[in-house]
Amino acid sequence: QVQLVESGGGLAQAGGSLRLSCAASVRTFRGYTMGWFRQAPGKQREFLARIHSSGGGTYYADSVKGRFTISGDSAKNTVYLQMSSLKFEDTAVYYCAVDLLDRWRNTEAFYDYWGQGTQVTVSS
Repeated sequence: QVQLVESGGGLAQAGGSLRLSCAASVRTFRGYTMGWFRQAPGKQREFLARIHSSGGGTYYADSVKGRFTISGDSAKNTVYLQMSSLKFEDTAVYYCAVDLLDRWRNTEAFYDYWGQGTQVTVSS
């Protein structure tokens, strides 16, 4: 069974930074895709970034490109989302997810397992 646990959320000021972590218990010999999404109140869940389990590829949504960085530590089975130049509109619940079939897509339907989410609140 796959488990994903996010941490690192909290309150930040506009212009500040936060780093989110996603500890993953994934046991497979195949490659897989890890993604970060967020959901603001009253809005649909939004794709932010993804990374291949090999660490060899990343992809970002235009809305966060240049401000957010996804990275992974295979030894710790942890994926990170470094967020900088935070804006009030970054306020949301942030989720990590895994696509065990490694389809390398942005759509949440392709992700099989999800974490419980971590709240990020940016004060203006």
